[in-house]
Amino acid sequence: MPGLAQAVLIAAVVVIVLVRQFQPQKVTEDARRWWALPVLLGFLALREPGLIDHDHRVTAAALLVVEVLVGVATGAGWGWTSRVWTDASGAVWTQGAKTTAVVWAGAVACRAALAGVGALAGVAQGSGPLMLSLAASLLLRGAVVMMRARGLEPVSARAGAQGTLGR
Repeated sequence: MPGLAQAVLIAAVVVIVLVRQFQPQKVTEDARRWWALPVLLGFLALREPGLIDHDHRVTAAALLVVEVLVGVATGAGWGWTSRVWTDASGAVWTQGAKTTAVVWAGAVACRAALAGVGALAGVAQGSGPLMLSLAASLLLRGAVVMMRARGLEPVSARAGAQGTLGR
């Protein structure tokens, strides 16, 4: 995929994700829904020919591993800081909280620092590591939210409850 198309794809995914995370989203049992986009992004990232800079293999590989670990931490933090609740019909909902924004800000700072380290080390940096990290974030967030959603009991099972936050 050409560089401009990848940049547009990454920007579109990030904007959609950021806007949607602060709006209530219904959690569905359709397992394909929460992992489809991360798998697609991961596939596209792994097909990227410049994923590892061949002139700086060790440094590039280390930066890639750290980038993916930042994505994993971001996704887990995002999933655990999101509000998860059931409504009166028993449907499960999720919405990003203020602490979710802090998780995202930390992730952006970490990614900027990694890009700076890569630039100082002379590592050629493409969009592949960012896409792989974003895929890891989305995958972990989805898994954590699905796990939390399965642990909730319907509102009707709790007499007089108006909804609950997930554990």
